[in-house]
Amino acid sequence: MTMEQDTLLGLLSATAAGDKQAFANLYKQTSGQLFAVSLKMLGRRELAEEALQEAYVKIWHNATEYQHGKGLVLTWMISIVRYRALDMLRYHKVRKEDQFEDGQEAMFEDPMSGEGADEGPDITKTKLDNCMGELEPQQKQAIHLAYYNGLTHHEVVGHLDLPLGTVKSWIRRGLQQLQRCLAL
Repeated sequence: MTMEQDTLLGLLSATAAGDKQAFANLYKQTSGQLFAVSLKMLGRRELAEEALQEAYVKIWHNATEYQHGKGLVLTWMISIVRYRALDMLRYHKVRKEDQFEDGQEAMFEDPMSGEGADEGPDITKTKLDNCMGELEPQQKQAIHLAYYNGLTHHEVVGHLDLPLGTVKSWIRRGLQQLQRCLAL
């Protein structure tokens, strides 16, 4: 275990016990990296700051849920920031708010913009949800972590505590099944 991991683990453990000073130190040591992730995903400083603040609230409340054997503290924290940023992206997409800068629209493009696009977003989303429901639970979980939550394959491996080959196979087979289902 690295020195940074040891330090962050100690701070997170103390945070889980309610130590506000440890939480402040955890914030000081990680906020720069977490803000960079949030800003990269959201593209706007004020939204990135909001996502970061909400992520730290979640970290404070869920510090006891961190599982030492399932990955690094920083990876766990980054995943919380990513979840929050993705929630914000979805929120703004659903409301079709044009408050994002030029070029940011690419994050909102419908993954189904090929066949079936003329059916409209509600039908497409329903079809995707139905097809996701037909996947094996392991495939669905791996795809959700990788594509909906934005984790890399290695982060999915750390989250699920499974071999890389297994995770990649589940994702590949799940995507193939989704492709077949969506083509019907």
